[in-house]
Amino acid sequence: MIAPKIKFKYSWIYDKNWQEWAKVYGYNPKKDNWPSEKKILNYIKEIKKLWDKEEKRVLEELSKVTGLSWKEKEITCYVVGRCRPFSDPLTIGLRKNRDSFIDVFIHELIHQLFTQDSNMVKSKRAWQYINKKYKKESLTTRIHIPLHAIHTHIFNKFYGEDRLNQEMTGVKNKDYVRSWRIVNQEDYKNIIQNFTSRIS
Repeated sequence: MIAPKIKFKYSWIYDKNWQEWAKVYGYNPKKDNWPSEKKILNYIKEIKKLWDKEEKRVLEELSKVTGLSWKEKEITCYVVGRCRPFSDPLTIGLRKNRDSFIDVFIHELIHQLFTQDSNMVKSKRAWQYINKKYKKESLTTRIHIPLHAIHTHIFNKFYGEDRLNQEMTGVKNKDYVRSWRIVNQEDYKNIIQNFTSRIS
């Protein structure tokens, strides 16, 4: 199994556009002291040092626990001043807590793994099962039930219960809160087993 290399990248024009887009999420670039290009580039250097220690073991474990292979040899992660993190194009804003950046980054990488090339086809039955079993839940909640279960596995294997609890208690989105509650109620191991057993 070959894990991809992660490339953290700064794009001046992308960051400038995010200064406009971020207003949708309640940021005011002028009042919030949007990070400078120099600050973002220095941040990327710090994050890269942290991630280089984690990359191989985390990416290999994600593939192992899901039964899905990484299809891309390199994944670019854009780092901007501020944003709501998302997986494609993989984009994350600066965070004061470096561990929190890594945790959010892993969350988005799980989304990436789910959606790369043929993985959606391979996991079609697994998602049909999720959508049927949790049909009363919102789409966002349904998507995040297996994701949070897999992320729990990563927390427990590499980072510990305290860091997992920080991740869960720091969530504000009601759909995320709901998916975490389901994962805790039903046991993440059972959710992973029921999901991955349907991956062909």
